[in-house]
Amino acid sequence: HMGNWDLAGAWCCAELGRVVTVAERLKPEAVFEEFLNFRTSLGMTIIPLATDSFARLRTETAGPVVVPLLADRDLTGGGLSVDFCGHEARMAPGPAALALATRSALHPVSIRHERRGSGWGIVITFHDEVAAPVSGATRAKTQAMTGECARVLGEAVTRHTSDWHMLQRVFVADLQERG
Repeated sequence: HMGNWDLAGAWCCAELGRVVTVAERLKPEAVFEEFLNFRTSLGMTIIPLATDSFARLRTETAGPVVVPLLADRDLTGGGLSVDFCGHEARMAPGPAALALATRSALHPVSIRHERRGSGWGIVITFHDEVAAPVSGATRAKTQAMTGECARVLGEAVTRHTSDWHMLQRVFVADLQERG
């Protein structure tokens, strides 16, 4: 992800309304619980990543809500192949699938740090809406929308690389080297 996700989430809770998101389970479980408790204290509703996350997310998003989903890498092994910064990568189909299933707007969002006076602040950029293709099967629409998100986020990462906090392998070539 880019920038300070927790600070951006806290801002969204204060300025935009209810925030519901999915978080990766970390090991040891105590680390995950610390993140869960911290984000909950900021006002966010956190759904642990699991097989029923999508169904739970659909239920939680029945009313007005902001749903920030980290999607610049695949956590499940079922990600879609996209071009990201000129390389093949796998990204989560969840944001596009959720937007299609709920008929909600899908906006890629990037976060970066910016010097402000003697300190630093964050800049949250809500990029243009990624429109759903007017025709085609749901899988093809999800692929197209995920690819467009990858293009937009790739441009943001290229412009503000130092704000991209990726500590895992993202590109398919790197995954293949791992064996």
